[in-house]
Amino acid sequence: MKLKGIYPAPNFALVKDYINEAVKLYGENDAFVLKERNGDEIFYRHISYNLFAKQLREFGSGLIKLGLSGKRIAVIGANSYEWLITYISVMCGVGVIIPLDKELTESELLLSLKRSKADAVVFDSLHGATMEKLWVENELGIKHFISTKKLCDHIPCVNEIIEQGKLFLENNKSYDEYNPDPDEMATIIFTSGTTSASKAVMLSNRNIASNLFDLLSTEKVYPTDRNLLFLPLHHTFGSTGALFFLSSGATNMFCDGLRYIQKNLKEYKISTFVCVPLLLESMYRVIVANIEKKGMTAKVKMAKKLSGGLQKLHIDVRRKLFKPILEELGGEIRFIISGASAIKKEVAKGFNDFGILTVQGYGLTETSPVLAAENVYNMRYGSVGKAFPSVDITIDNPNEDGIGEIVAEAPNVMLGYYEMPEETAAVLKDGKFYTGDLGRIDKDGYLYITGRKKNVIVLKSGKNVYPEELENIVSKLPYASEVLIYGKKKGDNFLIALKLVYNPAYFKDKYGDISEDEIAAKVKVDITAINEELPPYKHIKHTEIQTTPMVKTSTAKIKRHEEITE
Repeated sequence: MKLKGIYPAPNFALVKDYINEAVKLYGENDAFVLKERNGDEIFYRHISYNLFAKQLREFGSGLIKLGLSGKRIAVIGANSYEWLITYISVMCGVGVIIPLDKELTESELLLSLKRSKADAVVFDSLHGATMEKLWVENELGIKHFISTKKLCDHIPCVNEIIEQGKLFLENNKSYDEYNPDPDEMATIIFTSGTTSASKAVMLSNRNIASNLFDLLSTEKVYPTDRNLLFLPLHHTFGSTGALFFLSSGATNMFCDGLRYIQKNLKEYKISTFVCVPLLLESMYRVIVANIEKKGMTAKVKMAKKLSGGLQKLHIDVRRKLFKPILEELGGEIRFIISGASAIKKEVAKGFNDFGILTVQGYGLTETSPVLAAENVYNMRYGSVGKAFPSVDITIDNPNEDGIGEIVAEAPNVMLGYYEMPEETAAVLKDGKFYTGDLGRIDKDGYLYITGRKKNVIVLKSGKNVYPEELENIVSKLPYASEVLIYGKKKGDNFLIALKLVYNPAYFKDKYGDISEDEIAAKVKVDITAINEELPPYKHIKHTEIQTTPMVKTSTAKIKRHEEITE
């Protein structure tokens, strides 16, 4: 049983058609509000959909003037208007776009440019020194370097390319006439490599456009919505999310950084955003702490019970009852999409109880990215919702609990891994994509993720232990910031081991001055209590605690292969 399309949505094969449709419908609306500074003065620049479309055409035409039609153009940098101009204009009218992670080391960046055979690169000031060096040496044969803002005389910036494109457009309509095969490679995206070295995923226009259709037909975003662009745009979840909001006519703002989320929510009166669980869980902890500090815990609990009863009578008073809490988040938040990893049930339920529709979805870079999601009419805590309208999901070789590898057949499944035929053949079989994720589907069609196939710990007894299941249990401890379960080698067997990053402020607030040994002893008591509720083969037998955060990807997933050194 899949999600059904409940909202009318155009079904295009090209991303540019979604952008053109949005411009036709919402031309005078603000597509972006950009915060800019002049010394100490802060002002806001409003970019309408009409102006956005005009600058897409001009920048794309400027790239064509440079001889980049049909070529590969990389973009690297922090989220910005210029980043999105580059990404969308290249995909819609120039050639192949290669978004790169701004956190790459210099050697990783150079390797990515080499592997993708980039002909040009657009970069921000954070990468200025590296690109200047590459411009001088130019060992990779990159023909054009373009900075998002003006950095030096010999490298043009995005605005200068736009000005060149204006003149070029007078006599050349190549950008407008660009009509690629929807099934040809449109972008190369490097996976974050949480379990192994990164792979270069090839996605087509149809891959991304089909995902936009599913999103638009199942999740409702209004032209009056104000969206905060928070997720890194080089990640498919971030870029497809941005295209989704632009296709809906929403106004988009760029987040100033993780520390400024709450400030930005208030500043821009944000109503929607896409994020990762780590952020939502952090926000929820702050909300709960404030409630406790004000002595309002019992009152809020009673209000939740009252509003839940009224909802059964189709009376929704949540946003009135919890107005003070919503005001802490800017007062306008109504819809949050969470993805990239599982969100704690109590956090998702907590936000929904306050009147903020909070849904989660599931997908991979290889699927452009979303395969399944919840929506306002289909929610079940603990699940990641149902398969999208265009997606068929099956469970391969399920065990007695119905758990097996998640397999998807859909138009948003990648073309393959670039120049990696063996790796491609291992996951694409008979038109189906074998995700490497383990899960089960209940009788109503809700999908539950139980872990990664590669992460399963196989004990000498033949029993399988899914680390993510235990991580979900341990992460409920009030001081647990990050949790990692893995198999620790002991002789010719494995024992279940735990790495736990704890919040020292929790222990200080509760116990005052307390040593690390005393903290370790209290954690041990809690882990023993957890073990008592588990079958013996799942018992955690080795625990390490620390305050240092674990190594994570740009979407806050723990890099297991770097953290597990044995």
